[in-house]
Amino acid sequence: MIEKRNIVVVYLLTIITLGIYGIYWSVRTKEEINSLGGDIPTAWLIIVPIAGIYWLYKYADSFSSKVKKDNNGVLWFILFWFVAIIMPAIVQSELNKIADKKAK
Repeated sequence: MIEKRNIVVVYLLTIITLGIYGIYWSVRTKEEINSLGGDIPTAWLIIVPIAGIYWLYKYADSFSSKVKKDNNGVLWFILFWFVAIIMPAIVQSELNKIADKKAK
């Protein structure tokens, strides 16, 4: 089930918890994207340097194909990598749209 979250609260909790909520949010949204048919591996890969890059690529690719449905995984990976601060807003905004559609 896709959970609708307030984007401002996601950022505030990430700042207040010194990034811990950001990791939790990444794991939860990974599970939600996988429930839509995504292929994102275990979030434990985030903490392994090279594997973390692979994980981010798989996250961006699954987000692109299953949520945005634009199949621009490499473009989203580059965007997530270089402009990471906006990633939660983009991802959560798109997941909120899906949650709204399913609620109706």
